[in-house]
Amino acid sequence: MRAEDPRSRNHYAWVILGLGTMVVFGALGLARFGYTVVLPSMQEGLGMSNTQAGVLATSNLIGYLGLSAIGGALASRYGPRAVITVGLSTAGIAMLLTGMAQTFTTAAVWRAVTGVGSGASNVPVMGLLAAWFAAKRRGLATGIAVSGSSIGVIFIGPLAPHILSTYGDSGWRICWFIFGLAALLIAGAGFVFLRNSPAEKGLAPLGAGFGESGASSEDGPLKWGRVYRSAAVWHLGMVYVAFGFSYIIYMTFFTKRLIAEGGYTPEAAGHLFSIMGWLSFLCMIWGYISDLIGRKWALVIVYLIQGAAFSMFALWPEPTGFTFSAVLFGLSAWSIPAIMAAACGDVLGPRMAPAALGFITLFFGIGQAVGPSVAGAMADAVGSFSPAFLLAGGVAFMGAVGSALLRPASTKPGEEVIGGNGL
Repeated sequence: MRAEDPRSRNHYAWVILGLGTMVVFGALGLARFGYTVVLPSMQEGLGMSNTQAGVLATSNLIGYLGLSAIGGALASRYGPRAVITVGLSTAGIAMLLTGMAQTFTTAAVWRAVTGVGSGASNVPVMGLLAAWFAAKRRGLATGIAVSGSSIGVIFIGPLAPHILSTYGDSGWRICWFIFGLAALLIAGAGFVFLRNSPAEKGLAPLGAGFGESGASSEDGPLKWGRVYRSAAVWHLGMVYVAFGFSYIIYMTFFTKRLIAEGGYTPEAAGHLFSIMGWLSFLCMIWGYISDLIGRKWALVIVYLIQGAAFSMFALWPEPTGFTFSAVLFGLSAWSIPAIMAAACGDVLGPRMAPAALGFITLFFGIGQAVGPSVAGAMADAVGSFSPAFLLAGGVAFMGAVGSALLRPASTKPGEEVIGGNGL
């Protein structure tokens, strides 16, 4: 087996990274964040209250939660390629069926199935990068991959308002049809081009030293206990709850607050949403920063930035405040999942990274599942979303505290901490 120069611009890892980014675009950018922009129109079309709108988001996130850990485990057992293809195809079909929903209950069912597909595709694709990129490049790779969510926000921001204004009451349905078809096309491309490991292409991981093979050094039976008994993995999971709870409140009700309480038109709200998406491309640098300063301190910094963004959205209800909030969140938006994916590879190595990421995503998913329902109920109770966004800010600050308590790395930069808990 030949070892590739890690500087090679033609390494197949870049194909994997490109496709992985598009999988994230379909699984999260479209399947989850598409709901943010179509929510006002969908809410009116189905006659939903704010509480029901939150429950609809929660249905999607419960589905994601249900498959996140299983998807990671299945990827470790059967290979990410098959699990990603089936998962994203499921999400695409469910989005098509969401567009056909006639009642709140039916929509909730299909949003839950969409979440199942998202969890079965997003978690394995992030774990896949641990196999294709050596530890010293892993944070950069996951940072780039999570920008798929940015592409989704940019794509949806201007497109959805245009469709909604063009097609009127049917606009939100057309949006879901487009989102679903796009996800199915990406799933097909993934089936054709994704590979489970560098060994399948006769390569070493990108960034590996000369002579290192792409085969796993952990061949043999899968050691599941290493995932579920790791103190580092449990601590990462507890920290991840804060991100799931706080960011999903912000993303779910961002457009709703701008239109209902900020005096924005749907087009103006979509424009700010799109700006946030463009800025979020820059958040890919946080994976690289975590390669340099460690996962722990990168997490602390990002949580502080997001806590400030969410609190500002609650306490400064003016266009300037909304804009500053969107800028802050955009610059840090998807950085935490990228850092978490890299940390799982650091702690347990490439083979078990998908299972570890799936396990901590259970914690993340619990936060996501609870957040929208709590926020929607709070808004109905007090007549404003301000308390909900303030709550999101407080939880993000708690995430910074939890991150600061993570144990620092006990090895040199770039070394994997197999079975340990260095971060």
